[in-house]
Amino acid sequence: MAVQGSPSAHPQRFDLVVTGGLLTDPLRDGPEPGDLAVQDGRIAAVGAPGTLDGHRRLDAAGLLVTPGLIDLHTHVYAPRTDLGVPADDIGVRQGVTTVVDAGSCGSDHWTDFSDNVVRPAATRVLSWLNISRHGLVHGRRELSRGPDDIDEAATEKVLRDHPGQVRGIKVRMSSSVLGDSGLAPLRAAKRVAARVGRPVMVHVGNEPPRLGDVLDLLGAGDVVTHAFHGKPGGLLGSEPEARAAVERGVRLDIGHGSASLSFTAAERALAAGFTPYTISTDLHARNTAGPVHSLVTTLNKLLALGLTPQQVIRCATLHAARVLGLDGELGTLRPGSAADLTLLRTADTAMTLTDSEGVTRTCAAPLEAVTTVRAGAPVAPR
Repeated sequence: MAVQGSPSAHPQRFDLVVTGGLLTDPLRDGPEPGDLAVQDGRIAAVGAPGTLDGHRRLDAAGLLVTPGLIDLHTHVYAPRTDLGVPADDIGVRQGVTTVVDAGSCGSDHWTDFSDNVVRPAATRVLSWLNISRHGLVHGRRELSRGPDDIDEAATEKVLRDHPGQVRGIKVRMSSSVLGDSGLAPLRAAKRVAARVGRPVMVHVGNEPPRLGDVLDLLGAGDVVTHAFHGKPGGLLGSEPEARAAVERGVRLDIGHGSASLSFTAAERALAAGFTPYTISTDLHARNTAGPVHSLVTTLNKLLALGLTPQQVIRCATLHAARVLGLDGELGTLRPGSAADLTLLRTADTAMTLTDSEGVTRTCAAPLEAVTTVRAGAPVAPR
């Protein structure tokens, strides 16, 4: 994204101009000074500093102007599930313009979820629909009753009827969820996903099933969330299958959660060449006060592990948009895309951060959310 232009290049007055900031295009190596114009809820133009005029001006001096952050794994089905938190509390009020609910809702409750969570939120709310028909509404062993928990036809219908909101299927593949179901729910999710052309997000954790057996069933575009947990097994316990999965396009996601980001495990995985494709939080009612806190805090934890600011921003913008099949609409500062923006400050005070196991690391220059712009409208984070 070349930032260029002169005052005569864009003579019109736009709805909003974000001025004085460092435009941070995930496709580039670093930020560039420039102005960004918004018209009718979309990015209308980018230009050199001082070249764009707007009815309103948002001063971004000294701030990174990034595409709106996308949290690929959250739980926002409140109050129907005991984990649900209000979408805006972890969305626009924390510098995040899009949250994706990861399996709180299944086909049985989609209408209620859409009416009472998606529509009222200022934050864009998308969904990974749970392969379990009842999602997490009746508890967190949603796949323990075998075939009675899954209605493939109903799941497929929701995906076909609501393609803009439902971006894929969620299935939790760990022993605490499955009972005696084994790999059958994942196979069901893959069948439905193949019929509608959408990816699957797979929760991994305590074995069985063995991670390698789960990975063998996944293909290009599918997502493994909680990929950097510290439980027995993990990526390095199934290293051949993990390398083969990444090579064929399976994406590794952080999915921090209460028990699924281990600094030690992540450091070993990073050293072995496993890099997260996306960074998400798994925020829910039991971890907003810690250890997760927010998506920006989670980005800082990956900075503490050696990723660069451009890498973590790319993971939570461009890469997340690609997972959702929304590349070009979200995750970019290119004209024509949605005017969802996050303005970030780089703090000059180091921050001590805690993982899911109580282990700490230090981020020397943490990011802080300053302002969110959602569909062209500024919102001040809490």
